[in-house]
Amino acid sequence: MSRPTIHDVARIAGVSLSTVDRVLNDREGVRRATRARVAEAMQQLGYERNIAAANLARRRQYRLLFVLPAGGNSFMRGLEREIGARAEAWEFTAISVTTVPPFDDAALAGALQSIDPAQTDGVAVVATDSAAVRAALAVLRDRGVAVVTLVSDLPSSRRQHFVGIDNVQAGRTAASLLGRFCRGRTGSIVTVAGSMLVRDHAERRLGFEQVLRQEFPDQRVLPPLEGFDDQDIVAAQLAELLARTPDVVGIYSLGAGTRGVARAMAQARPDAPSVVVHELTPHSRQALLDGTFDAVIHQDPVREISVAVSLLQSLIEGGTIDPEAARIGIEVYLRDNLP
Repeated sequence: MSRPTIHDVARIAGVSLSTVDRVLNDREGVRRATRARVAEAMQQLGYERNIAAANLARRRQYRLLFVLPAGGNSFMRGLEREIGARAEAWEFTAISVTTVPPFDDAALAGALQSIDPAQTDGVAVVATDSAAVRAALAVLRDRGVAVVTLVSDLPSSRRQHFVGIDNVQAGRTAASLLGRFCRGRTGSIVTVAGSMLVRDHAERRLGFEQVLRQEFPDQRVLPPLEGFDDQDIVAAQLAELLARTPDVVGIYSLGAGTRGVARAMAQARPDAPSVVVHELTPHSRQALLDGTFDAVIHQDPVREISVAVSLLQSLIEGGTIDPEAARIGIEVYLRDNLP
């Protein structure tokens, strides 16, 4: 079946093509009852507006900004590279990136407060969980800027949508994997986080501990190490913990800093712990291949960027959002199924 056109909408609504065009582009000169008939016809036909064509007629350009944490987080740097590489792929859309110090609430809030709504229509931000960031997002929304959170959510804020995996589910998946890898070896499990101030790490830890305590009660979960996504800090803290805690049988790295995990594992004893980490990067891929890591839980950065851009475009246009279309799936990689 062919897609319905504006000709079909005009025919069903009993109006002219120019009237349909005025309704679609929200121009004046159309009575409320006529607008309602056009809207009803669009719904009846399942008509989907071609935003790119409408923007061509209006010479409209979306101005989008991605706000990402700076630093050595390989996944974030991958996101930044992908945004730059694909920035020209979206018609009528100008995309820029700014970075702020990682896990710095004040810096992030300040960056959000400095956004000029006359220059920016929509923002995708990796959020930290703080009152200052919530307040800054509220100001952006009051100024008419569309806002989505990316990777790490802030659901109690006025953000309009979240783009990322279900982090509780990701933590539960990690626990199921690590529990099975460690089956028959009673001992301690180490969790390595960037910071518990970011919601994605807190949610992953929650899901992880839920499953481990319910299904693998023989394993003891140690308090998390916070490495702030710095491989040197992670390597030093984890190596010291492994040296003084001989019963560690498993490691779950909630975020970045996986190069530090691999460095600490290089100094580990022969019966090395099983390891599950997040994000498939060149470093985690190599660690899977050489047997240092057992599994990697991944989210597709290209899809996340594409979904964020599409959502922001729709929100700017006042369109409806399909939550299922925006869902980001969890991928699990072992050495044997690497892409």
